[in-house]
Amino acid sequence: MMPRESLPPRASLLPPFSPPFPFPSSSEPMNASLFPPLHLPPIHARIQTGSNGRQQIFDPQRHRYITLTSEEWVRQHFVSYLIHHLHYPPALVANEISLTLSGVTRRCDTVVYSPSDGQPLMIVEYKAPSVGITQQVFSQIQSYNAVLRAAYLVVSNGLQHFCCRMDYSTLSASFLPELPPWESLRPS
Repeated sequence: MMPRESLPPRASLLPPFSPPFPFPSSSEPMNASLFPPLHLPPIHARIQTGSNGRQQIFDPQRHRYITLTSEEWVRQHFVSYLIHHLHYPPALVANEISLTLSGVTRRCDTVVYSPSDGQPLMIVEYKAPSVGITQQVFSQIQSYNAVLRAAYLVVSNGLQHFCCRMDYSTLSASFLPELPPWESLRPS
């Protein structure tokens, strides 16, 4: 169970990232060039205009174009960071995973699976950069974890990133100073 106390002061997975040139990032379906910079490395995004006139971004994990929203922009940057910088195997990273919670179908933003048993190892919840990371966001991911029982929970709005490791023997969670690289992950 996640502690109810307030969030730690600015625990972050990454130091602030300053790109050498402006690049896109945040809020409702809009033009990618209007997004502010994120605290994540830039990506080579494939963006197109859909038949409805809205911009879409290609999601390599789902193998299709998705409406470009600020939350989707954060997801694509974060998943790219997991795969290309922390070496998470792409085949074990899945976006928009359905689960049933109290009879209601919900969706986890990203789930990373264990290669040994195929069970969820990490759940990631994204918010738009304009949305603060609050206890409510942690309560949301905790409710997903009541079903999935992942060892790691991560929340990010592209500007702030928090990662905690669950300890099911003591029903507690400890915040980590950074997101663990793939080689160091160990299920609890």
